[in-house]
Amino acid sequence: MTKAFAVARWEYLEKVKSKAFLIGLFLTPIIMIAMGVLPGFFASQPDDSSRTIAVLATDNVVAPVLAQRLQGSYKLQNGLPNYVVLPLIAPPAMGMRSLEAEALQRLEQGEFEGFIVLSPGDSVVEYRSKVVGDFEIRSRIRETLHGILAEQRVKDLGLDKDILRKLDVPLDVRIVKIAEEGKDGGGFEKVFISAYVFLMMLFLLIMSSGQMLVRSMIEEKSNRIVEVLVSSCSPTDLMVGKVLGLSGLGLTQMAFWAAIAVAVSSKFNMTFIEPSQAGLLILYFVLGYLFYAAVFIAAGAPFNTEQEAQQVTSYLVMFLILPIVLAIPAMKDPGAPWIKVLSFIPLLTPTMMALRIPILMPEWWEILLTTVIMVVSIYFGMIVAGRIFRIGILATGKTPGFKEILRWIRTG
Repeated sequence: MTKAFAVARWEYLEKVKSKAFLIGLFLTPIIMIAMGVLPGFFASQPDDSSRTIAVLATDNVVAPVLAQRLQGSYKLQNGLPNYVVLPLIAPPAMGMRSLEAEALQRLEQGEFEGFIVLSPGDSVVEYRSKVVGDFEIRSRIRETLHGILAEQRVKDLGLDKDILRKLDVPLDVRIVKIAEEGKDGGGFEKVFISAYVFLMMLFLLIMSSGQMLVRSMIEEKSNRIVEVLVSSCSPTDLMVGKVLGLSGLGLTQMAFWAAIAVAVSSKFNMTFIEPSQAGLLILYFVLGYLFYAAVFIAAGAPFNTEQEAQQVTSYLVMFLILPIVLAIPAMKDPGAPWIKVLSFIPLLTPTMMALRIPILMPEWWEILLTTVIMVVSIYFGMIVAGRIFRIGILATGKTPGFKEILRWIRTG
């Protein structure tokens, strides 16, 4: 083990002084913050010029009022209307279909960028445009139209217009997580950010360190440096040293980012992770890191070029991305059976548990069982990776097939 520690020390010091590591150390948190903040920032930016839209209807009842309300209610910062609305009323002989066809032609000519279709007797209102990602105009059309139709119904019923104002009760529902001993655990934003940030950190660390590990093996193999290394230490010491060195590198990154998070939390008086959860998250981080290190070694050692190794390791990315994709459904129902089943699959266990813990603490037996599964998986994973590494790191020429790699594992 002395030689393994010497390899780990060399691997750690070489990588920690590299420009790529130092740039990633500072750039990764900036990218993560930018990914979380910039989409919402740009989406909330007001328009800087008036937008022309049209309202299509078969009668002259709602469309003019809707056009007037949209123009009068929403203004730009310079005081001009946010929307210039053209009411297009279909003559009785024309019909809505013909009016829509005409509106499409005028839209193609750039006369307006979209149009609202008010079909008689239909409760679904359509807004047709070449750009469908504007959620703000959708909510504004719905809110304005809802007010107009409510006023019409009050009028039809012969009621006073003030009744509508009195019936309008402003109400907001805030969802609060109940933490330990009935304490306020924060709202959706805090829980989502806690789970999502840790998932992204785990994903980025495993991906960067795993690819660094594979690239290191391929470079040493192609430069024949590995033959010099295994002449002074065993392949097992070399592999263990690489894993320990890169694990130290990952923990250094994690500690640096955690220090930034603590500083930001103290500055803005925010708590993203409960202390009782932090220990478990670190445990699954370490277990996941070691397990994926074994997987990356087994996946990268048989290959002679970085391109070949990347084709295989790119499939591993899918297992790391899957919990990120499932973050929203897991937030909705963290106790769903399929969420629990995925938590017991070793490739998904660290990320799924990291996702579940901030949302709803799993049962104690789930934590114990998944920990045992990860420890056993790491043990056998390291054995398999060691057998592949021992032969693969010195193998040259044609890339071995699946059957040959199985023979390496059986005879190792």
